[in-house]
Amino acid sequence: MTPRPARLRLLLTGLPLVAALPLAACTSTGEPARSPVERQPGPAATPTEPAAARCPEPGVLIRSTGSDAAMGLRALGLELVNCGTGPYALNGYPALAVADEQHQPIRLRVVNGAKEITSGFDAAPRPFTLLPGERATAVVLWRNTFTDTTGAPANGAYLDVAPAAGRPAQAVDPDGPIDLGNTGRIGVSAWKRADPATPAEPPAPSAPSGAPSVAVTPDSRL
Repeated sequence: MTPRPARLRLLLTGLPLVAALPLAACTSTGEPARSPVERQPGPAATPTEPAAARCPEPGVLIRSTGSDAAMGLRALGLELVNCGTGPYALNGYPALAVADEQHQPIRLRVVNGAKEITSGFDAAPRPFTLLPGERATAVVLWRNTFTDTTGAPANGAYLDVAPAAGRPAQAVDPDGPIDLGNTGRIGVSAWKRADPATPAEPPAPSAPSGAPSVAVTPDSRL
């Protein structure tokens, strides 16, 4: 098993620990995010179904590479895989929506670059195109911090991620609770091209925290 400090360094550099997922290009406005999209059940894949048949409709698969909570900083790796047959363009940040155990949306502010949460993730997004089989990575970051002891904590259980604001979202396994304390904010780094030398698993979805969403993630810029 990889020691905790080394595992965190891998997450924070955007390198996948297992295999991950993707999300949206949006500009942080400081406004609370809108409600998460409602999930609708999709067709179930059988064990004998080819991996290509389980590729989501947009031709990309978003998944988690695992999380780490060392030093009080929560970091969840995301990976987006182009499992389709054509090129897929990215330029920006994953779009996030969080819900509690009752599937009720949690109002929060998404910080692009995570500047108010930690440093080192504020690299500006750059446009690039993924060919079939290529991957992109990003990191979701938050802290379980309380600035008001009288306020109730916000604990997310479900996470929806889209490649960019306005694009279809997919349910992603958060690999544990999204314990935001009462900060009401979560950070995300920009998508970056994954190292091609690091192999990805076949594009078969990992066990999600809920049924994939077929709706469109709200655009926080509106």
